[in-house]
Amino acid sequence: MTAEIYVISGFLGAGKTTLIQKLLKEAFSKKDKVVLIENDFGEISVDAALLKSGGVEVREINSGCICCSLSGDFVKALKELLDRFRPDKIIIEPSGVGRLSDITKACSDPRILPLAEVKAKITVADVKRCKMYLDNFGEFFEDQIQNADVILLSRTGDFPDRVRDACELIKSLNGHSTILSRPWDQINAAEILYPQHDRRQYAEHRDYGRGCACKGDDPHGRGGRDHDRDCDCSCDCERERGHNHWAEESFDTVTIRTRRMFSPEDLKARIWNMERGAKGTILRAKGIVRGTEGYINLQYLPGDVRITKCAAGGNMLCFIGRNLNRQELCALFSEE
Repeated sequence: MTAEIYVISGFLGAGKTTLIQKLLKEAFSKKDKVVLIENDFGEISVDAALLKSGGVEVREINSGCICCSLSGDFVKALKELLDRFRPDKIIIEPSGVGRLSDITKACSDPRILPLAEVKAKITVADVKRCKMYLDNFGEFFEDQIQNADVILLSRTGDFPDRVRDACELIKSLNGHSTILSRPWDQINAAEILYPQHDRRQYAEHRDYGRGCACKGDDPHGRGGRDHDRDCDCSCDCERERGHNHWAEESFDTVTIRTRRMFSPEDLKARIWNMERGAKGTILRAKGIVRGTEGYINLQYLPGDVRITKCAAGGNMLCFIGRNLNRQELCALFSEE
């Protein structure tokens, strides 16, 4: 019996780790042997630490993008994982600046095909930032959208006014994939894992006879009315693109290990100071550091800082962007 592979893609900070936690909780049986291949762009993996704290078996590949510089090593590592653990299901979470097409190509390697099959390629898209990412990082963002079977919109509850435009933008890039735009607590995990070609596996969860409000009553999109933000539209498509750009050439990463103890207020203030005055463009920051009342988890996107209590321990902060100044960031966050 071949293992099932689910690829969870999405640009920086879209919500991939949150989605994985949802799928692990709702979709997979306790009898399933599930392995997560986790890749962060940088020397450390904050997401892997968070998932491990929940008891997930994680195989980490760091210091680069598995679908770029480590392409050959990734196929070898995947083959070894299949031979050693014989998992029922594999979740692959590429870096936020990884290319979904390259992951798909690697999973189609002749060494992998007899042992595992890609069941779904899922991309998470942030409704607030997808237009900005397309304008500024089109090659990476487009690849993740165009090669997905299922596109799951995130932060739709926080920014309901952005949902319609985000759907239209995504349909302009990929008019054939399933687009799920409802808040995540209203979406059954089976809808996410099984795209249209496997709809029989979850037909009881949806009424496919109702037509598609995005493209009209014709399920193939001919004619139709205006987009309904609660509609999920789908057709089958896979587009393959050759690899022609490395993430390492386009993005900088700065990893800081610090023994400093932060209060949530202090850490948030430092982040806002960084956003206002730091050189370069900081697209993403995340980390686990010591807090005054236990460890805390930092998640930063431009204009958005989230600091929460964390069960995992750590002393690390990771910054991703362009033209970053390591010395400046170290001065802001490392121990004095």
